[in-house]
Amino acid sequence: MRVTTSKSKNSESFYITKGFINEKGLSTSSVVRKLGTLNDLLKDHGPTRDDVMAWAREQARLETEKYKKDQETKTVLIPFHADRQLDYDRQKLYKGGYLFLQSIYYRLGFDKICRKIRDRHRFHYDFNAILSDLIYTRILEPGSKRASYRAAMDYLEKPSYGEHDVYRALDVLAEECDFIQAETFRNSNFLIDRNDSILYYDCTNYYFEIEQEDGAKKYGKSKEHRPNPIVQMGMFTDGDGIPLAFSIFPGNQNEQQSLKPLEKTILQEFGHSKFIYCCDAGLGSESNREFNHMGRSFIVTQSIKKLPAEDREWALNGSGFKRLSDDKPVDLSEIKEEKDGLFYKDCPYTTKKLHQRLIITYSPKYAAYQKEIRNRQVECAEKMVASGKRKAERKNPNDPARFVGKLAVTKDGEAAAIQYYLDEEKIAEESRYDGLYAVCTDLLDDDVAPILKVSEGRWRIEECFRIMKTDFETRPTFVRLETGSRPIS
Repeated sequence: MRVTTSKSKNSESFYITKGFINEKGLSTSSVVRKLGTLNDLLKDHGPTRDDVMAWAREQARLETEKYKKDQETKTVLIPFHADRQLDYDRQKLYKGGYLFLQSIYYRLGFDKICRKIRDRHRFHYDFNAILSDLIYTRILEPGSKRASYRAAMDYLEKPSYGEHDVYRALDVLAEECDFIQAETFRNSNFLIDRNDSILYYDCTNYYFEIEQEDGAKKYGKSKEHRPNPIVQMGMFTDGDGIPLAFSIFPGNQNEQQSLKPLEKTILQEFGHSKFIYCCDAGLGSESNREFNHMGRSFIVTQSIKKLPAEDREWALNGSGFKRLSDDKPVDLSEIKEEKDGLFYKDCPYTTKKLHQRLIITYSPKYAAYQKEIRNRQVECAEKMVASGKRKAERKNPNDPARFVGKLAVTKDGEAAAIQYYLDEEKIAEESRYDGLYAVCTDLLDDDVAPILKVSEGRWRIEECFRIMKTDFETRPTFVRLETGSRPIS
């Protein structure tokens, strides 16, 4: 509220007014209280006009506080008529839970992104409304495209498009997918400080409830172990686990080949080129490491079993370790009873194309956990030996059948009945790796602790996959488009 004055020929009057927006959307004001004329007010609040104005402004401040207090305790009465029947065909309940998502949607500038896309395509439907409703329903009520459209019909703002427009928009979404991701990444930097100095990469897959391969939907190794055609998705997240970019590729393609095309998109369209690439051993091939060594850096998990024999024996040797907390030299044989703490050792690791740094860590707690798991597997293997039946060994590295050996010849080399036995040598060989973990990096001069902290953060991208598949119910995939090879669930 503010003080306004009205002058006439013989006097000047003071008022307290309140501004508001009328029904036509125009700004106007109304008088809340008349304070009096200048001549009358000078008698009590003078002697000058400035003194009267100061008093009037204080009154306006008090009126504003009173108004705010009344609004907090204001009761709205809604009339109820017990004898009036409700209209059967009239909607009486509306869903407004999407409104908080709407605020984030527009702060990320999706409306502007849709406007740019609209200018490049010829369509008459409201692309912004379709994209926003698909996002809202995916978060609040995950379902098919048809179910999403019906759920949006209950919103306060009903869809301004038809159900057939949703399916038409999917072609545009698939075509403009990279552009939408790049623009969203740029706009997100205005909302939060993105931890994009570290990028995690991993792959997952989505299955289709079909029996025959079709386009990019190929038979491959399903994460859900389902015998259905799948497509694979590679995804980058930043250091805080917030998704940054993704790509879709055929279900039978080697996932190591998926990195470079998506990373080139980030370098070119996202305009982001300075980061540390972090992944697990399956995506840390020599080629991928070399690609990220050019102007960037990498921290990847390294399989100790796949190291050259000399490096592998050095890694398994218990000497030369240091305590991570204080860099005090220790021998692993001296810390068997210790349950906490982390120990490491590192050395140069040179391959045909790269000069790297190999870091080996040892955790007594992790060693105890691996030993407990293996003991249970050995118990299952012993039962197989006792029953005289050995199940077919699967490719699963944790299959207990790997500890069961079979002998079908005598000492003289003659054929004999198959006999199963517990392979003690294999058990002892696996126990050598308990508690050990290896990381490779081209950060040759950095401290070990920050490097290990980055590597430990890989769980964040796994959490993203879990949220998408479980909370957002993106599996199985129902709608699929071969345009751009991008299925849209």
